[in-house]
Amino acid sequence: MAAPNLAHLLPPSWKADIERWFHEDTPSFDWAGIVVGEEQQEAFLFAKSGGVLAGVPFFNEIFKYVDCTVEWLYKEGTPLPYNAKTKVAVVRGSARQLLLGERVALNTLARCSGIATVSKRFKDIADQAGWKGTVAGTRKTTPGFRLVEKYGMMVGGIDPHRHDLSSMVMLKDNHVWASGSITKAIETLRRAAGFSLLVTIECQSYDEAAEALDAGANIVMLDNMVGKDLHDCARELKRVYGKEGKGREFLIESSGGVVEDGLVARIGPDIDILSTSAVHQSVQHVDFSLKIQPKKKNSEAITANANDSPA
Repeated sequence: MAAPNLAHLLPPSWKADIERWFHEDTPSFDWAGIVVGEEQQEAFLFAKSGGVLAGVPFFNEIFKYVDCTVEWLYKEGTPLPYNAKTKVAVVRGSARQLLLGERVALNTLARCSGIATVSKRFKDIADQAGWKGTVAGTRKTTPGFRLVEKYGMMVGGIDPHRHDLSSMVMLKDNHVWASGSITKAIETLRRAAGFSLLVTIECQSYDEAAEALDAGANIVMLDNMVGKDLHDCARELKRVYGKEGKGREFLIESSGGVVEDGLVARIGPDIDILSTSAVHQSVQHVDFSLKIQPKKKNSEAITANANDSPA
């Protein structure tokens, strides 16, 4: 079965972001645009560092906004080689429009590809360890740029977690402290949210997690719990509340300080989800450049055509 086209997930409303990005980048005159004019040109997109190609729909729409077309030479999700300069796409349009879209498009592609690259590394580590659980990103994304960053996580093969406060319910320590108790917080919440939303509770101990499950939580998030404490707690929760115990269906999520080097230590048979902001905060961008190709002079074109002719 062919991999799904992730671009089909994007809502129609996201295209409004393109105009906003251009308004930010060119709020007044494009002074340098007068130098290059409207002559039709061809520009090559190069990847100058390795990584996973991600952000193709955004790149396409940015150049569509300035009346340019894009021809891709690699599919989205393709790992691009390291230590090589790789021609990834050809962009065609007037010189002025190509340069108008250049920086907006490159910034978006570089960030999205960087997130996809790190996300794939996390997923590969988990797979190689034989873990069957879910690696997920977090909501600690850049304001106004969340859709691009969540998209990069999905291209990299991990779960994007909740997209916003309305997607699911996550009660953190501040919610519990402000309401008085885990039980009271969940009871109050259920009167408003009903049955249709999953409820995650951030817990600091076995006792808090047990209270959350008794109150009806769907997911217990063991926050900043590591090593033996984490795995002992998760094992006991599954024993007491799982199929062999109270018969509850629930998930255990490990979060807080999940980094690439420490990923394997968090993996265990009783852990269902590992959530981390390390796949999108402070990630290395993939380095791309866009270069307009000089047009051949007539004599060069004639020579090139002669050399390309069949013998």
